[in-house]
Amino acid sequence: MPEPSTPAGAPPRDTLPPGASPADAPADAQPGAVEELLALDRRHVWHPYGPMPGRSTPFVVESASGVRLRLAEPVYGHRELVDGMASWWSAVHGYGHPVLDAAAHAQLDRMSHVMFGGLTHEPAVRLAARLAGMTPGDLEHVFLSDSGSVAVEVAVKMCLQHWRSLGRPAKRRLLTWRGGYHGDTWQPMSVCDPEGGMHHLWSGALPRQVFADAPPSGFDAAPDEDYLAHLHETVARHAHELAAVVVEPVVQGAGGMRFHSPAYVRALREACDEHGVLLVLDEIATGFGRTGRLFAAEHAGVTPDVLCLGKALTGGYLSMAATVCTPRVAEGISRGTVPVLAHGPTFMGNPLAAAVAGASLDLLLSGDWQGDVRRIGEGLRTGLAPAAALPGVTEVNVLGAIGVVRLDHEVDVPAATRAAARAGVWLRPFRDAVYVMPPYLTDDEDVARIAAAVCAAAEEG
Repeated sequence: MPEPSTPAGAPPRDTLPPGASPADAPADAQPGAVEELLALDRRHVWHPYGPMPGRSTPFVVESASGVRLRLAEPVYGHRELVDGMASWWSAVHGYGHPVLDAAAHAQLDRMSHVMFGGLTHEPAVRLAARLAGMTPGDLEHVFLSDSGSVAVEVAVKMCLQHWRSLGRPAKRRLLTWRGGYHGDTWQPMSVCDPEGGMHHLWSGALPRQVFADAPPSGFDAAPDEDYLAHLHETVARHAHELAAVVVEPVVQGAGGMRFHSPAYVRALREACDEHGVLLVLDEIATGFGRTGRLFAAEHAGVTPDVLCLGKALTGGYLSMAATVCTPRVAEGISRGTVPVLAHGPTFMGNPLAAAVAGASLDLLLSGDWQGDVRRIGEGLRTGLAPAAALPGVTEVNVLGAIGVVRLDHEVDVPAATRAAARAGVWLRPFRDAVYVMPPYLTDDEDVARIAAAVCAAAEEG
């Protein structure tokens, strides 16, 4: 998930909140300790999407619990910030959840890791069976990896190898629509937006893919017939060279936080079926309930040939992702002269991550996730409504437990981050959007607080 090109600035650091004494400071935040840590950070740590050495001062997080990040020293009088980002959309159950903690401890007592080549183990087997049972249609073969970007990389490799194994090596390009984001490894970068995205630096080096126009905005908007025709025509024109269409269904996440009609996903499924092209849906961000359906593909009523999952899979505890495909894709690969998928991460199927992922799915499905997502969405609609009247705001949108305030200019990220922190909330705006994806257990009071912080950030940014 990309950060903005301009990192958050360094806010003035309060010593202690009014009325507090030095004894109230956390043990690891005694005079000089945080400064030393930040000096080492600046010298040695390369943060995502940042320069080296760093030019900004990050907040130092000491611990996290529920929906709150506890800071090593106060910022604007706050020792804790409500996390409106769910740690880049992954911590759907919040932090320090006793069920997930217990699953991790129990698995540690058995084994933390074992190679997956030639071996197997219950946590990964149970997780794969669980994913096959809960995903749409006949998605039943599960390849486990360690990050969302790699899950997309594996999906592309599956599609390319499928067609090569069937004697059609010319089908090696990918089609996507503009405005997307699929990760930072090589093939995923090639289907990110080629102009507005961060990967334009690699133009000329990346594989040249086929780009349709960006889908018209609006989840509830009536489908644009001209755009539907454009999708069908683009797939048809390039079908002879296309291995797959790769898109984010319903929500384009880090490419710009835009929502679109499920009708466009259905149109791609129809065009792919008609012209012999595989369909890959990237649900790294939207999977596991974020849009109000368990998977965003369900809004469109379609089953992709390959589905990519990650982020919320382990509840934000450990890095794990999954690429799930249909028998059609797997059988195609199996017919080739090299009948195996040539991919195998060292930490593939990691038992610790798999055990926590299984517990996270149990927790999700045994609870009222739909009610929580609906409740958060209603709170965001109410709380973000005032933002529509702010200067520079072009639209305010909510879908599921996602809220987006869009500006008519690039967000002043340091200023917006400071405004949110003053309101006691952690946000990370990017490009022209101030957005939130809070944990599902965020209560109504904290949802209101997050929404108020978004309004403050939008006004300041």
